[in-house]
Amino acid sequence: MALTQVDQGLLGTNAQYTGFKNRIINGAMVIDQRNAGAIQNPVTANSYTVDRWQYGATVVNKFYSKQNAGAVTPPVGFINYLGLTSLSVYTLVAGDRMGLFQAIEGFNCADLAWGTANAQTVTVSFWVQSSLTGTFGGTVANGAYSRGYTYSYTINSANTWEYKTITIPGDTSGTWLTNNGVGVAISWAVGVFSTLQGTPGSWGSTVSFAPTGQVNVAGTSGATFYITGVQLEKGSTATSFDYRPYGTELLLCQRYYYQSWGSGAFANVGSSFGGIPIPNTLTQALGVAQFPVSMRASPTVVLYDDAGTSSKVSQPGLANNLAAAAGNVTLAGWSAAVAAVNYTVSYPVRGHYTAAIEL
Repeated sequence: MALTQVDQGLLGTNAQYTGFKNRIINGAMVIDQRNAGAIQNPVTANSYTVDRWQYGATVVNKFYSKQNAGAVTPPVGFINYLGLTSLSVYTLVAGDRMGLFQAIEGFNCADLAWGTANAQTVTVSFWVQSSLTGTFGGTVANGAYSRGYTYSYTINSANTWEYKTITIPGDTSGTWLTNNGVGVAISWAVGVFSTLQGTPGSWGSTVSFAPTGQVNVAGTSGATFYITGVQLEKGSTATSFDYRPYGTELLLCQRYYYQSWGSGAFANVGSSFGGIPIPNTLTQALGVAQFPVSMRASPTVVLYDDAGTSSKVSQPGLANNLAAAAGNVTLAGWSAAVAAVNYTVSYPVRGHYTAAIEL
């Protein structure tokens, strides 16, 4: 189904709902901790673009990615979108698949009751624009990819924002996690080889990654694919986009990834943790940090010195860059004993860190 921007606006923002209506995090593409709007050229296969959005691919160097790529005007009501731009002409070969992907934590979709007789219908809605027209789509699957539903939609006009809605019946079969693992995975294909495509519109144990006839965006140099306003909600009707406060959306993203210096490339703005002396020694310091939100599970923590060198911390008073690794990592924070040279109050250690535990 395609609506104009005016039609979408008339849906209003007064839908009767409570709680976490939109199960997609950062559906308006406003949070971009890793890049702060900078280009990823090329975007690395299976890396993250804006927060919670992964570029999944079996081949490399086919696209660049950027928040607000191409500087086109977003749909009414949005200020950001995520864009992919093809870097060359590429002909798909067996096994190839490329697309955007988000995994939804099981805790956030447990009420859908998929895998039971009470499985709930959901509706996915989003705004999309491409320089190419034709058949597009993707898949909804469980974490094990042992159950999947291929969906399709048509882009009718090139370089024009179109609003799409897809209603998907709940799956009464299969195993669907309801914990901190992958509850539901949803993807938007931009290129999938024919043998990995399938007939859309039904659940099955063989997962296809795109509908039959999927457009290969990578097949045209400079071709674009832009998306924003992504929502997955319970029910058979698309309602108005669930605008959450920026701070709330940021915390939702930081459950999966956090970098202590703020958004964008490394910047030594002060420090996010400092070392305190370990009693009875002048050769060790203890670094301690607390995450801004409880993370999904114990994350991988990487420390950085003032120059942005990983697995190091700084002792600026003595111009030392010391090897260091986080220990005692929990959902709430971490601590690390650092071997420091002549540690005193005058010569503290300090640094920054990242914490990642994506789905």
